[in-house]
Amino acid sequence: MPSHPFSVVALDVGGTKIAGGLVTYPEKGARPDVSRPVSVPTDAARGGAAVLDDMVEVARTLIAQATCPVIGIGADTAGVVDPETGSIAYANQIMPGWTGRAVARRLASEFDLSAANMGDVHAHALGEARWGAACGLHSCLMVGIGTGLGGAFVLDGKVLRGFRGAAGHIGHTLHHLACDLPCACGGASHAETVTSGTALCARYQGKSFGDELDPSCMGAEIARRAETGDERAAEAIEFAGDALGQAIGSWCNILDPEAVVLSGSVVNAGPRWRYALEQGFQRQALTPLSDTRIIEGALGASAPLIGAAENLLDSIDASAKE
Repeated sequence: MPSHPFSVVALDVGGTKIAGGLVTYPEKGARPDVSRPVSVPTDAARGGAAVLDDMVEVARTLIAQATCPVIGIGADTAGVVDPETGSIAYANQIMPGWTGRAVARRLASEFDLSAANMGDVHAHALGEARWGAACGLHSCLMVGIGTGLGGAFVLDGKVLRGFRGAAGHIGHTLHHLACDLPCACGGASHAETVTSGTALCARYQGKSFGDELDPSCMGAEIARRAETGDERAAEAIEFAGDALGQAIGSWCNILDPEAVVLSGSVVNAGPRWRYALEQGFQRQALTPLSDTRIIEGALGASAPLIGAAENLLDSIDASAKE
């Protein structure tokens, strides 16, 4: 490991934006600091080559702003990331032309620096496990609830990525409340169709999952209406919370994490949602697991950046041991 202080350029790439920052490690054992935040639209419709070019330019900007040595570039991206190469093994229509992009290799060759890439939810979980809400825990299940539903399991500080890098797609597990509802992935009856922010909004608006939604009445507005007596809004929030709680209970029955860490925009849906989640969890969790802590993430938007930086450090350490 290089001498302190040092920085890692961190990039977080989703379907909406490319976020970046300098993750600086001031001294051994000290929590890293995220500075120089930058964000540009992904504009994914341009294709994967253009998105990767923009990643390079964001990294270039951050390297120029660094005040201590930059030892490498840690990225996290949408899609399934090959855990061996850091290339995109699969991406859906939200990121056209993204599949096959050699993200880590391009960043490394562009700047002659070490580079690593991992999935965006995996990075979020790693950040929270190493330096956030789950720091010091034996294990945690990260559940990210926003437009969709994603997750990751961390054991002894390491993310379970799976053989193909696809582990953690909890949104595409079977849910009894989603019976035959079509999912964006092409399957049906998946948890994402009844638990996600998109599902919550569709239920309130009287639409099916996947239908075009009224942008003037989305999650925050529905939560506000629920608190002012709108019974339909309250029902939509309670249904989504209960559905997610039941799903979390089932996942805990398989994984037995020390804690569940919640992140994403739907976490802000209010106490009504949280109460429904807790009740749903209790109905499904086995008795020995009923006291599993369900906590909120502590790092916010810094979590995936810190996780991407930690993954870069892990890859450097692994290379040094070969």
